[in-house]
Amino acid sequence: MDPVRGVGSVVGTVMIPMRFVWPYGGRSVFLSGSFTRWSELLPMSPVEGCPTVFQVIYRLPPGYHQYKFFVDGEWRHDEHQPYVHGQYGIVNTVLLATDPNYIPVINLDIAPGSNMDVDNENFRRVVQVTEATLSEVLPRISDTDVQISRQRISAFLSMHTAYELLPESGKVVALDVDLPVKQAFHILHEQGIYMAPLWDMCKGQFVGVLSALDFVLILRELGNRGSNLTEEELETHTISAWKEGKSYLNRQNNGQGTAFSRHLVNAGPYDNLKDIAMKILQKEVSTVPIIHSSLEDGSFPQLLHLASLSGILKCICRYFRHCSSSLPILQLPICAIPVGTWVPKIGESNRRPLAVLRPSSSLASALNLLVQAQASSIPIVDDNDSLLDIYCRSDIMALAKDRAYTHINLDEMTVQQALQLGQDVCNPYEPRSQRCQMCLRSDSLHKVIERLANPGVRRIVIVEAGSKRLEGIVSLSDIFKFFLT
Repeated sequence: MDPVRGVGSVVGTVMIPMRFVWPYGGRSVFLSGSFTRWSELLPMSPVEGCPTVFQVIYRLPPGYHQYKFFVDGEWRHDEHQPYVHGQYGIVNTVLLATDPNYIPVINLDIAPGSNMDVDNENFRRVVQVTEATLSEVLPRISDTDVQISRQRISAFLSMHTAYELLPESGKVVALDVDLPVKQAFHILHEQGIYMAPLWDMCKGQFVGVLSALDFVLILRELGNRGSNLTEEELETHTISAWKEGKSYLNRQNNGQGTAFSRHLVNAGPYDNLKDIAMKILQKEVSTVPIIHSSLEDGSFPQLLHLASLSGILKCICRYFRHCSSSLPILQLPICAIPVGTWVPKIGESNRRPLAVLRPSSSLASALNLLVQAQASSIPIVDDNDSLLDIYCRSDIMALAKDRAYTHINLDEMTVQQALQLGQDVCNPYEPRSQRCQMCLRSDSLHKVIERLANPGVRRIVIVEAGSKRLEGIVSLSDIFKFFLT
């Protein structure tokens, strides 16, 4: 007899036992849903005499609920039950009435031996073939269709402007260049953001951007014994002074004696989306401030929005969602498209290795790798190269809370400890589930860009089915380079 579990009940609420069934086999099967706040995995047990059927009974309050199954390390949904596209991908749904005198059960009228997808078409068909025969089962489209797809995306972006990126409501934070660096990073952390445009009151204009990368560089300087920057000076060290010092460091690193001044990369509300995307790619920035002035001389500028590749990709997905057939390229598996950074295969010496971290790697080595590899994130893998987590530039912002950076040693703190610190000061603006989005090499480009268009998602980690062994990373910039260059 299966034990009956349930959410914490409220006095007067009728709790209904619900039997969830996964009849498609697996080694380990779990259930999660809105009723567990997507934060708990409920173990499911095989039915006696039916080793391929798993079930669990869970008490739920009446109402609408969403759920998914976690089977052998992969998230799945049951296509034979009601489902919708939600915040957590494709999820099953159930609507419970108020009659507690029955146990609802999922319909088991399924063909024997049937297998459900890992939220992507052709998963079973593709992953069961060998590498040598993989090309035989991949969708085939002509080079002409590929070129037509890219031209249609380019044309769409050229005909739409930055105004379409502006939300109906929201806030944009800007920082004064005379603000102390320490206070600035505390503000970024408190606001749940990782960059902000800089305002120069004397010049009456926006002059630059302060980002998580600046915090990374500052922490590296504080850890450098030969540095002129001390923790005491950080209390009064202004953003303006840091930017000047950063330019000096750039000149030293580049061996150049001339002054280096990087102008703010920005755009206007009437600029088209293609031009904005190209600015982000060519200038190697993560966001472009959308600034507008009603005066001809550009005085009294207004900061309207921070444009990013994620927002532009969301426009593409929204426009082509109901006419995806006009873009044949979207049906190609991601492994058949020249995008992303992939783990070199045996014998491939001409491919750049993919930078990775171990949980025991020091935080200092992680920061150095982020800077040296010019990457926004580094995968964390175990001894079998299976994906555990990912360390991002933005994770460094957790050290801004309560001046945690003054109490740690970068060489002694491990990446695992740093991530745990980030969980302790969990950022409500970026759900933990959005940190490490995964796909299979057989997943379509359409699925990959749909996930990349979600808020907070900046890259997709490609893993091997089952083992979660790291195979590659596809970022937003990879996708746009493929579309536009």
